[in-house]
Amino acid sequence: MTGTTTAGPADEQTLRRGVLVDVDELAARLADDDPPLVLDVRWALGRIDGHEQHLAAHVPGAVYVDLDTELAAPPSSAAGRHPLPAVADLERCARGWGLREGAAVVVADAGGGTSAARAWWLLRWAGVRDVRLLDGGLAAWVAAGHPVEAGAVPVEPGDVVLTGGALPTVDADGAADLAARGVLLDARAVERYAGEVEPVDPRAGHVPGARSAPTTDNLGADGRFLPAEDLRARFASLGVRRGGDAVGVYCGSGVTAAHEVAALASLGVDAALYPGSWSQWSHDASRPLAVGR
Repeated sequence: MTGTTTAGPADEQTLRRGVLVDVDELAARLADDDPPLVLDVRWALGRIDGHEQHLAAHVPGAVYVDLDTELAAPPSSAAGRHPLPAVADLERCARGWGLREGAAVVVADAGGGTSAARAWWLLRWAGVRDVRLLDGGLAAWVAAGHPVEAGAVPVEPGDVVLTGGALPTVDADGAADLAARGVLLDARAVERYAGEVEPVDPRAGHVPGARSAPTTDNLGADGRFLPAEDLRARFASLGVRRGGDAVGVYCGSGVTAAHEVAALASLGVDAALYPGSWSQWSHDASRPLAVGR
């Protein structure tokens, strides 16, 4: 696997539309006879009121997804705070959301997609081909004047069949190898990368050789993804180029790193996710760490 993209300028819009959907297109799709399934992934580090937020207001028909219990296996020091769920467990949850075989999916959260990207990545990894992030999330939806609804959404169980492995991953050893021989991006805030603060994990710092690439820098002030040319320049400055080295991404627990994988995918760059991320690495005292910017 490499960080290569073979897309030319004519393909950039197609690449981007394969990852992102804007609010007006979603509104039109929801009026179709066969609308996409919309999943609402409200999650933020340290908050537990995602379901309450969903019940208060969501895109009409959107089904709530619990990131901690449905998009992750139970946490452990050995596997991290959000290990990948077993495929059978993810399939059971996806059917519970109403996901049908061959259906299109749109994943959203309250804003820039940093939590919804976990669902985007997991479903793509599990073999669902048509999954897109709502660019700007609920905030953009409301700003565009589209309606919201409140309360629980009734669901007719789906029949989707999931597999695993459709997107690349690396373990801790693979992450270390990418840091030494390729490009390993750290999607956390700069302060956590530098080891200046560490709110949740046992050791502060970063994987030696990793490059600081905060997920939030994928977004503009409006919470939408930056234009393709700006994203391309951002990642080029981090050493990610056409025909370049293999690329991997990690964060605290494999959630916001998925957003970075999505941003790279919108440019035609395939990047591996390190699911255990810093929450796994920092629990292993045998793993080295680095500090500083």
